Amino acid sequence: MLVVATAGHVDHGKSTLLRALTGTDPDRLAEERRRGLTIELGFVHTRAADGTPLAFVDVPGHRRYLSTTVAGIATAPAVLLTVAADAGWMPQSREHLAAIEAFGVRHGVLAVTRADLADPGPALDDARARLARTALGALPAVAVSARTGEGLDTLRGHLGALAAGPAGHAGTAPTDPPVRLWLDRSFTAPGAGTVVTGTLTAGTLTVGDTLEIAPSGLRATVRGLQSLSEPAERIHAPARVAVNLRRVHHEQVRRGDALVTPGAWWRTTVVDVRLATPATPDGPAAPTTPRLPAEPLLHCGTAATGVRLRPLGADAARLTSPLPLDLRIGDRLLLRDPGSGLLRGATVLDVDPPRLTRRGAAAARAHELAHLTGTAADGAELLARHGRLRADHLAAMGGHTPADALHAGPWLLDGPRAARLRQTLAEAVGRAEPYGIPLADAARLLDLPDPALVTALTAPPAATPLPTATPPAGTTEHPPPAAVVPLAVRDGRVHTATLEPLPQRLGAALAALNETFREAPFRDPGRTRLAELGLRAEDLALLVRRGALERHGRLHLPAGTAERATARLRALPQPFTVGECCRALGTSRAHGLPLLESLDQRGHTVRDPDGRRRALP
Repeated sequence: MLVVATAGHVDHGKSTLLRALTGTDPDRLAEERRRGLTIELGFVHTRAADGTPLAFVDVPGHRRYLSTTVAGIATAPAVLLTVAADAGWMPQSREHLAAIEAFGVRHGVLAVTRADLADPGPALDDARARLARTALGALPAVAVSARTGEGLDTLRGHLGALAAGPAGHAGTAPTDPPVRLWLDRSFTAPGAGTVVTGTLTAGTLTVGDTLEIAPSGLRATVRGLQSLSEPAERIHAPARVAVNLRRVHHEQVRRGDALVTPGAWWRTTVVDVRLATPATPDGPAAPTTPRLPAEPLLHCGTAATGVRLRPLGADAARLTSPLPLDLRIGDRLLLRDPGSGLLRGATVLDVDPPRLTRRGAAAARAHELAHLTGTAADGAELLARHGRLRADHLAAMGGHTPADALHAGPWLLDGPRAARLRQTLAEAVGRAEPYGIPLADAARLLDLPDPALVTALTAPPAATPLPTATPPAGTTEHPPPAAVVPLAVRDGRVHTATLEPLPQRLGAALAALNETFREAPFRDPGRTRLAELGLRAEDLALLVRRGALERHGRLHLPAGTAERATARLRALPQPFTVGECCRALGTSRAHGLPLLESLDQRGHTVRDPDGRRRALP
């Protein structure tokens, strides 16, 4: 389907031309028909010669209704720009062209209307010359008369060619993009309930989908779909759609809201943008770029709201809006000064910009923005600035995941930062060995929100070399990066990949402890003896991890205790009491009971209801 918005000065025959093309009057309000003036957006449709659906959004031409006009143009993939042969280029022609450029519309047809009232040649030549000075360049052009039918077949041919090209096909990636349907109308249909309409520019709508109404956050289920008055179970972009919503009242939805895939867009009130140089279809460029006021009107999709504008250099600015908007990097906006009539396009560079609190922060930010492209590739800058981001958050902002990013569950770590953190972790682990560092402690040390990120850092380093310091004066080569010690996670702790030998102090203490165990293998040596040997809690934990000791509750016993104790207990008449267990093991009840409880947990013994136990085979 090709969706086309009209554009052009008031009373230049936009609605009349659509009536001649489709056989339907786009002016649906009684007041519009009485005054012969389009006030609200109108919607009509027909088919191209090859059967491709053509949907039209008719916009007002009068300056008083410019906000409505912009709402119609903002989401259309193509435009039908009209200039009357008997009037020529007019002020609203310029304003509408500025809106077309701001929203990045690059497809369309130039129609010189009323060719039966005046020679269309001068108006056609003038309009072509003006368009040539803009990004639209050379649109296909035709002189038409809605009254006589002159040029209508040629116009239909141009529209059919547009429908067969990029403007009539969704530029979807292999994975269908998320939905963002800017709404231009909300009403109640008898027997159906709430219905909203808009131009679907990307994604797919399906009956049964649960979507979110932005910015209110209300959830609604798609009860039914229509496109060009025909019901459908699924509709792909681009298309004009009517969506019947369940669980929401029509008064809770208004023009400027958006129907979105939950969580797939970044809802924000502050964005950094690059301001476009105003188009100059009316003549040579001015020596200086006109300035916007401190509080211009922002048009985004079908939404319009006042914003605060803070300049950040010659062509960059920060916009703060009282209305949250669902945006992504690369979105096109229009800023308008209602007083002077200045319209200026803007491209979103960052939907989650840093706060500007220090002296010189604005100038530094302008320097950063100068290197951004306003494309998904800017995800690398976003991740570098944040250091870490959830992958779904980066996608919602409109950024692509950099190739050198480190993945850890839902998280992404900037590649160079990951290299620095890996070095810091390796140094800390080296100082802590042979005890290692618990994952949670390592996460706190590196200021990471999830221990899974620490585990990811212990993987072999990526090919990206570790960032190094600035080379000494007079040299051109960076010193080689320091070698990163291989790391591994064992028993919930980060260690060097190579098992470090026990310190001599611990080896001697362990040998003395084993001598003690020869006399009483099932008796804990006790705090006094452990203190005499210089064994602290972390030393005992290390010996347990290394398999030199076994821990049974609060007891520390020699390696293999569980198997040896179970073997002795199997030789007893079954079931046996705690006292019989203690006599068989040559230990006291204070040691035998926690040992039995540990054997229960390990599955070596089982406790009967009467309190006696059985040794399992």
